[in-house]
Amino acid sequence: MPNDDQARPPVGSIQEDGRYPIDLTGPGSHTLVRQKGVGSLSIGPSHLGKKADLHVAPDSHIDWTVFDVFSTPAGSPWPRFLHYTGSDAGFFDWAQKRPVEEMRWAPILSEDTVVDAGPSVLHGLTIELGPSGGHLNLKLPRRPFRLNVSGDLSRFSATGDMPSSLTLAPRTGRRKNDTPFLMPDLGELHQVTSLALQNAPLGQPISLECLDRFPNLNSLSLWGNFCDVDLLARQTRLTNLELRFMPDLEDLPSLNVWPLLDRFIAYNVEEFTGKRLRQQMKTRAKTRPWTGHASVSQLRKPEWWSTEFGRPFSSWPKRLAKLANEAYNAAQANLAQARSFADAEAVITAFTVRFNTLKGIETTEREDLGEAVWQLSQSDHLIGQPITEEMAQSWFDAARNY
Repeated sequence: MPNDDQARPPVGSIQEDGRYPIDLTGPGSHTLVRQKGVGSLSIGPSHLGKKADLHVAPDSHIDWTVFDVFSTPAGSPWPRFLHYTGSDAGFFDWAQKRPVEEMRWAPILSEDTVVDAGPSVLHGLTIELGPSGGHLNLKLPRRPFRLNVSGDLSRFSATGDMPSSLTLAPRTGRRKNDTPFLMPDLGELHQVTSLALQNAPLGQPISLECLDRFPNLNSLSLWGNFCDVDLLARQTRLTNLELRFMPDLEDLPSLNVWPLLDRFIAYNVEEFTGKRLRQQMKTRAKTRPWTGHASVSQLRKPEWWSTEFGRPFSSWPKRLAKLANEAYNAAQANLAQARSFADAEAVITAFTVRFNTLKGIETTEREDLGEAVWQLSQSDHLIGQPITEEMAQSWFDAARNY
């Protein structure tokens, strides 16, 4: 594709699948491959491997207008969904003229950065913040849009018009007995009316104390493990409440503390409280019928949570997860017979080395296996003394080559 803008095909003229040279970071720098039925495109550093369709250095300047000539068969802009990992925030300027349906950005920032997205037209924006890098201050789009922010929330602040909905998924610890996670100050974002908080079902609990900072909430969705659930009673303005994959709802207030509630969902929640909620839901309907959807479903016994979410292999590809779970089962059974630290070391070493020859064990998988070793060290054995985390970690580090 020629570098001269005037020589490009007309906007939206390319609708067919195929291979197209594009000037993404320079003349003819990349080849874009469009495949049938694929409406998304991922751009990022080479270390992402196949997770990125186009490899671009983190600090490269990108000419986002190269995508103007592409459209879907129906005539709308293509790609519909963009996922970008890097430092170039120029897509916000591009989105002033070319609306973006869904943008997922993992910023790689070497210094604090201020971005004005006010004139941008973004229907959905997701920002994924890693554990290091500069702070991002974003002036939010003036048009209604959905905002999702995940990772290290302390690296993010926003000003301007509030999004129509806000989803927050902070990076929390892996263990449910960790000290509760306290949400950082999010400044102007506390003025939103619709909020979703997401966490792992068995991860470090997020304290719901943070909800006191959100005075305007009428819609709240919770997903995963939380504590201080009794504080929900203060959210008297709620018209919509959704609870999903929550293993501990013992302190949840009665439904009648929310006088304006007309929509309620409890899905995959612990059984005891779930039964109580079902009864409260029916009782409430007799005096004030539900105008929106109201349901309590998939009630779960305590053992379901540990089986379904207790192991750290849930995000692995099926083949690898199957191997990992088989190795875990064998190690757990052998540890149950261990009568000395030497026995335990032999079991954990055998578990660890099973992954030395497997492909696909990168940083994330290594962290998952380290967590699995900690879990194994806490399981039943016959030693008579606890296996410390430091001890198990040293055995793991000594045996692995990943």
